[in-house]
Amino acid sequence: MNKDLMRDMKENKGFSLIELMIVVLVIGIIAALSMPNLAKSKMAAHESSAISGMRTLVTAQITFATRSGPGNFAADLTELEAANLIDSVMGSGTAEAYSFAVSGSGIQYTIDARPLVYGSSGIRSFFTDESGAIRYTTADAAATVSDPGLGQ
Repeated sequence: MNKDLMRDMKENKGFSLIELMIVVLVIGIIAALSMPNLAKSKMAAHESSAISGMRTLVTAQITFATRSGPGNFAADLTELEAANLIDSVMGSGTAEAYSFAVSGSGIQYTIDARPLVYGSSGIRSFFTDESGAIRYTTADAAATVSDPGLGQ
């Protein structure tokens, strides 16, 4: 009996169809379980990049006002790019799945960042002004000065 079993094992090298189907099923289940986590991680990365972009723009506005004289903030992204304070990617208004807008006038400015595709690019919109405090909302709308700040 042992010899027959050994001979059968030598002749039948490889996997049966059912064994391969089980392996494919297990891989499919693992992939299905990991997809939501992958999407959440990607969204968190986009939001972190947007926060970093907001901080870059705040620094650019402060530098612009320092160079131009107190109370003279840049009117828009184009002005910050022309002063070589931000790169052309940020100057275009779109970076890392977020759109950015700067509006400045004299001693005041605002910066907004919104996900390009709400729910996919991110679920938080961001706002800051000359105070430098970054605020956010999870609504599909622009954040405002009355929204909570990061870390609150």
